[in-house]
Amino acid sequence: MDDRGSSTIEIGVVLVIIVVIFAVMLNSGQIATQKVSETAENQKIEVMLAEITDYLINNPGDDNWVEYKKTPGLAIVNEGGETIPNSVSYTKLLALGSDYSKFVDEKIFGGKMKSSIELIPQKSTISSVKLGHGDESKNVYSQNRLVKCDFFKGYVIKEFQNPGKCNHNHDAGTHSCNYFKIFKGNLKKADYYILIDGAEKYSCKYFFDTSGNKNFGEWNTVESEKIYLNDKLDFYNTTSEIVFIHFDKKDVRACLVGVPKNFDKKNLKYDYFRTNDCELIIRAWY
Repeated sequence: MDDRGSSTIEIGVVLVIIVVIFAVMLNSGQIATQKVSETAENQKIEVMLAEITDYLINNPGDDNWVEYKKTPGLAIVNEGGETIPNSVSYTKLLALGSDYSKFVDEKIFGGKMKSSIELIPQKSTISSVKLGHGDESKNVYSQNRLVKCDFFKGYVIKEFQNPGKCNHNHDAGTHSCNYFKIFKGNLKKADYYILIDGAEKYSCKYFFDTSGNKNFGEWNTVESEKIYLNDKLDFYNTTSEIVFIHFDKKDVRACLVGVPKNFDKKNLKYDYFRTNDCELIIRAWY
């Protein structure tokens, strides 16, 4: 083969190499562009999910959002009408789950993504609550927040970690006393309980009396986590009474509650009626 033929072959080889290199570069460029696009899209979704999460725990939602299927919010509103930041109302959370598709899939995610919301109480006897879809894909975006949750605290009438009036002048340094007023008709609509933390069982004693009968009651050892009051209240021919409750222990972990007659009795636990620290996890995926 002469030099001219050899040169032709070399040129051909060089051209093949150039084509291969160009193809590799083109493919690499396409992959890089795709990765940049995917990264941008992921960041966009993460930002959106973070904004949704922050909105839910810092806003109470539109007025009557449950009834009129408006944009929901989970934040607690206190008795003064102020919104508590980084909070979750248990009642609103359950309402969200009553029509998750409408409230979350449509109102929040515009039908573009599926999601789930999980509330996990910390250091509590309460089980976690999970709403939404369960068929999570491999590419799941998530946001975690530490929040305060009130669960059924709205039914609490009195707590015993804050000193209250005592009709026997018990020493606040060694006792926990408080009182409440009740009307006879209230017993037809609600059930009244003293709920006690399980750790307090057998560690203290209690008794209660009323303004109509101030006889010094007999101290009873706390042997149960709930004490039913309806059948123990005597109105002495009056329509109302002031009931005084006494514990022989300072800052006892207990509360007095009044719940509707149809209240689920398995939820009559002290932890359900105090503000809990919880972890809120919101997940979303295509």
